[in-house]
Amino acid sequence: MLCALLYAWWEPAMSERETLDLQSFLFRGLHPSVFLGTASDRYTGWLGQIYTEERYSDKITRRKKTVGKMSFVEEILPVDSVEEYFQHFRVLELDFTFYRLLLEEDGRPTPNYHVLQKYQQHLKEGDNVILKVPQVICAQKLWRGGKFVENNTYLDQDIFNRQFYDPAVTILGSFLTGLIFEQEYQRKKDRSSPKELAAGLDLFFEEIPKDTRYHLELRTEPYLSAPVFEVMEKHGVGQVLSHWTWLPSLSKQFAQAGRRFFNSGGQSIIRLMTPRGARYEEAYAQAHPFNKLVPSMLQQSMVEETAELMWEAIDNHIRINIIVNNRAGGNAPLVGQQIGLRFLERGETHP
Repeated sequence: MLCALLYAWWEPAMSERETLDLQSFLFRGLHPSVFLGTASDRYTGWLGQIYTEERYSDKITRRKKTVGKMSFVEEILPVDSVEEYFQHFRVLELDFTFYRLLLEEDGRPTPNYHVLQKYQQHLKEGDNVILKVPQVICAQKLWRGGKFVENNTYLDQDIFNRQFYDPAVTILGSFLTGLIFEQEYQRKKDRSSPKELAAGLDLFFEEIPKDTRYHLELRTEPYLSAPVFEVMEKHGVGQVLSHWTWLPSLSKQFAQAGRRFFNSGGQSIIRLMTPRGARYEEAYAQAHPFNKLVPSMLQQSMVEETAELMWEAIDNHIRINIIVNNRAGGNAPLVGQQIGLRFLERGETHP
């Protein structure tokens, strides 16, 4: 079935890289307005799918990672593997920038700065990168010393500009096509009102550089409300539709926004992160080492709604970025295969 789904939808003038073969995980040719990619890259679990095994046999690094009460060994490919990644995908979300700024307070580059520079050296025309804005800017609380504490740099415009935005734009240039502000889930007893959140966001987006690449991911359902959406629409900030533990379905999130696309750059982002109802540590343990599909994790409603939203974006002349995490089903390329197949099937009957 997948073998038969090999198409040449692009005009002859388009790059030869934009081909589609789902069986070979070649997603770049799905549709001119569809940018399918993953949350991070460099996973050894993708060897034989995205990456050539012989090329990296002596270049794999290992590190220990503790998730919850369990310990795992992560095997990581070198940065230059991104060249093979982009033979398959049109967009990549880099999330390591979420955990540390690009510049120290005194202007010295951080390790993240140097890693981002290495990525840039391996990018080619037609490659697109989405960065996560550091949590010290967009999180109301930070996990420090085994507990959540107030973040005193929350929505700090100067830190955003000097220590993240300016160096990110300088390093990536036109390869940078999206910036995600992800805010953590707010417990009911601790959260501010939607109006208070909206007021803070309004001031922040009013003061930072005007840019059409901003997108906001809110993981607290009551914040998906009129005051917040009004601010997003005012500043052209896109709504990230996130398939995540405690959020409603993708379709409901979109409906809560009046089925509107807010981003002033004509883009939208869908992030497929975890099965709904599953905690991060549970999903990570089930998916690790990310080398196969885990049927019990893959929620078919996620696949169906993603395909539906892809076509809705196309109908509205919106560029749609679909970012797939391994934790959404065990192996991001195989989840991408399922989404691509359903997208094409719906296209056969799409008016």
